Amino acid sequence: MGGATSARDARRIFEALKTVVLGQDQALRDVMVCLLARGHVLLEGVPGTAKTLLVRALALALDVKYARIQFTPDLMPADITGISMLTGSHDFTFRPGPIFADLVLADEINRAPAKTQAALLEAMQERTVTVDGTTHPLPGVFTVFATQNPVEFEGTYPLPEAQLDRFLFKLVVTYPPPDEERRVIRMHDAGRDPHDLAALGVSPVANADDIRSAAAGAVRVSLTDDVLGYVLGLAAETRRTPSFSLGVSPRGAAMLAVASKAWAYLSGRDFVTPDDVKALLKPAWRHRVVLRPEVELEGGTPDSILDGVVERVPVPR
Repeated sequence: MGGATSARDARRIFEALKTVVLGQDQALRDVMVCLLARGHVLLEGVPGTAKTLLVRALALALDVKYARIQFTPDLMPADITGISMLTGSHDFTFRPGPIFADLVLADEINRAPAKTQAALLEAMQERTVTVDGTTHPLPGVFTVFATQNPVEFEGTYPLPEAQLDRFLFKLVVTYPPPDEERRVIRMHDAGRDPHDLAALGVSPVANADDIRSAAAGAVRVSLTDDVLGYVLGLAAETRRTPSFSLGVSPRGAAMLAVASKAWAYLSGRDFVTPDDVKALLKPAWRHRVVLRPEVELEGGTPDSILDGVVERVPVPR
């Protein structure tokens, strides 16, 4: 798949998703970047902002296998990864769990205890599952979309920084603009079910092979020394910023560079610009930095402090 073809396919997927996921254009853009960069996505937003709908529509538009795992306090690691079962011949046969899918929705991931979260996050890191000493590979385009509610804390187990680091992007899914919210209500008023994706015209426009081909193309995008230096300068500035008790790690800097290459490829270019880096910096880094408690009490947010980081680091010419 060439760069121009990839961009056309991306626009077709984007347009298909926009018919049902209204008012979330930036989230849709960032999801496409993660797919090509082979990264996982953490979606944070209050209920009713189309997080689940986005992933379901994406799976249908890509014609790939989709699985949803509802995380609860009693969910066990084997409920995710699968188990070895004793058959009539006294042999053990592996029964795959729901994680063996192309797109996996981990709904309300912070409602499961740490041991269960770790089972999913290990699979995200290695893209394999080991059960009873046997390693099983996950599908080639395996991508996890995890959701969490930012306003409910009772009965939750927040993800620690080391586990958050396994997500390429953290996307904050907000309320849609008023005009788009009006369209949502009119859709319901007309009797159209936004969850009946086929009836709304969402149909496959690409497949797993297309995604793998596009991901390979994104790897070939050029990252010049100047732009790489810009990424490194931004990362270093987060470590010097007094408002952060933890800045961006070398892995975080590398992930921003990888994501920027994917975005450039989707835009039909074979090189990364500083604007690509700036456009993706907050979704790539907002979950990798840690605010000092006093800054948080004063109303500071990772996004607002990262805006200051961008302002202080010179842009290469």
